[in-house]
Amino acid sequence: MEPKNPLMDDYVLELSGAERPRICFLPTASGDADHYVVRFYRRFGAGRSEPSHVSLFRRDTSAGAVEGNLEDHLLSQDVIYVGGGSLKSLLGAWRAHGLDRTLRRAWKQGVVLCGLSAGSLCWFADSVTAFHGPSERVKGLGLLPFSNCVHYDGEPERRLAYRNMVAGGVRRGFGVEDGAALSFVGTELDEVVTSRRDATAYDVAVGPEGQVHEHRMTARYLGEAGSGARESGDEPSALRAAPDPLPATADVAGPRADGAVAA
Repeated sequence: MEPKNPLMDDYVLELSGAERPRICFLPTASGDADHYVVRFYRRFGAGRSEPSHVSLFRRDTSAGAVEGNLEDHLLSQDVIYVGGGSLKSLLGAWRAHGLDRTLRRAWKQGVVLCGLSAGSLCWFADSVTAFHGPSERVKGLGLLPFSNCVHYDGEPERRLAYRNMVAGGVRRGFGVEDGAALSFVGTELDEVVTSRRDATAYDVAVGPEGQVHEHRMTARYLGEAGSGARESGDEPSALRAAPDPLPATADVAGPRADGAVAA
């Protein structure tokens, strides 16, 4: 949901392979903020998909809101899209409602899982969040056995903190700039895609001499003619892409079982 730039969201819909994808929004990290839900329907409505959303922090009877058996609904979707905000709040609420287990089932079943900012961080084993102050390590759902740091070009303190964490033993992972996304097939990185020409991601790991190295990864700009989702295998996957919900920065992430993850 990058403002005035639909490239990443179009890519997510194409990954589903459905003509009119069923897509459910989880705005949990923002506390189910109304303005965020409105943005979602403006982007994914108008007949291009079948949108819905799940609110965990309040009773919601608005159009598209889902109540009752959340697991059945989520498992019937083509795409599950997770918004940004507080990673800690998101994980706590999901675990309290059992959605952590449901999302793992959805991933294995082939649902495209994706999200931005906290919605990207959540799929990884380790992530760096700075929502509540100084950067800190948070353990995610662990669908992807890597670490992840979003807003890599816009928050120098977070980038430095991540490098120090990797140097201190946090597993190898990725630094993802705003406007860039990692697309996974199963637990294997398939490609880096971007909604901005100059955006990219970095492979961050400790080298043979014990120093942290950043390797700038090759990225595919989605704005080129004919650029879109590529065919993928039948393994679990995830997708993470770009913007943040509460300002409007960029980073997305998520996983799915037959195609990709973005961040």
